[in-house]
Amino acid sequence: MKLLYVHERFGALAGAEANAHITATELGRRGHTLGILHGPSTGKNETGWNSSFPHRFALPRSGTAAATAQALEAFQPDVTYVHKMADLDVISTLVASGRPLVRMVHDHDIYCMRSYKYDYFTRRICTRPASLACMVPCLASVVRNPEGGFPLKWVSYRAKQREIALNRQFHRMVVVTTYMRDELLRNGFDPDRIRIHAPVPRMGDPDLRSNFSDRNLILYAGQIIRGKGVDVLIEALAKVRSRFECVILGDGNHREYCQDLSRRLGLGDRVTFKGFIPQEELKAYYRECSVVAISSVWPEPIATIGLEVMRYALPVVAFDAGGIKDWLLDGQNGYLVPWMDREAFARRLDELLQDKQRARRMGDAGLQLVSERYDFEGYIRDLESLFSGVSATGGKP
Repeated sequence: MKLLYVHERFGALAGAEANAHITATELGRRGHTLGILHGPSTGKNETGWNSSFPHRFALPRSGTAAATAQALEAFQPDVTYVHKMADLDVISTLVASGRPLVRMVHDHDIYCMRSYKYDYFTRRICTRPASLACMVPCLASVVRNPEGGFPLKWVSYRAKQREIALNRQFHRMVVVTTYMRDELLRNGFDPDRIRIHAPVPRMGDPDLRSNFSDRNLILYAGQIIRGKGVDVLIEALAKVRSRFECVILGDGNHREYCQDLSRRLGLGDRVTFKGFIPQEELKAYYRECSVVAISSVWPEPIATIGLEVMRYALPVVAFDAGGIKDWLLDGQNGYLVPWMDREAFARRLDELLQDKQRARRMGDAGLQLVSERYDFEGYIRDLESLFSGVSATGGKP
């Protein structure tokens, strides 16, 4: 089968890129022919991407519709797999081609003008479909500009409605959790075209387990941006009664604020910000960790860090936000805490720090769950079956 990936970047960067690369590598190993229609290069692991995608078609700065049509004509894919792409000229050309189309939905970009489904000021999670309410009272037409220059940019409501309409015409929409499926349904997508396939990383070190030592290490790993709620985590840590040490791994534009908050709450000697560290170094923290904290207050599509740490038999405490409840079963492999409830978060951390046997049992339950439900070979096999079915039926449900 000839599979054409479509992605806004070329090279390693974040979770979407990691998933695109690992699935393409495995599908290529299984004998499929891989191509990619892509935007600018990230400059990272280009050698690996060149190997996984022997056929490459770069999108120019302008004229993307023509470039897309040329790539389709040159490669003649059996299935086109849109991983992440916001360029509506590209999307409309793919839809107009009539070829079988599959879309991976990593996040809220397709149907949310802000792209993160929660109010920046109140931090309340949005439960509405895309509508005129996005303009008033949400004011989502004016958002932060991450590309530099002027700090704000305009988002067109009409363009967002067109984007939703175009994506409704895809033959399959692949989502990562039940929550993400429900968001598509809320926005008028055909339920018969939606499939749930959680992105599954390869198995970690099967011999690495935490010693649940008296160090009482609480670990956070991820971006330090406002939606990740690291400030809320620090406020919860100030209420923890047990002796503990918390290591925060990662970086972002909210780090300085969180560091200052930690000092103001008297946690400067117990909360350490380490920045980004290599994957191999991360294992040393897993070996000493007693509980992993996931403090996201925005609606996470899935929070794949949870799947990763469960592979090392670690219990998780997290807020009930978005798709986390798909894999975090309250009282079984950790605790799912009511959204933004700092007191409850602190109590659950205390319980696991004070009862290491319970923490160990929950960690073991998490390992069993992730091994059974999030198996990499099964994930690739199901994805392969999805592509084959779409190709054979011309995209009919």
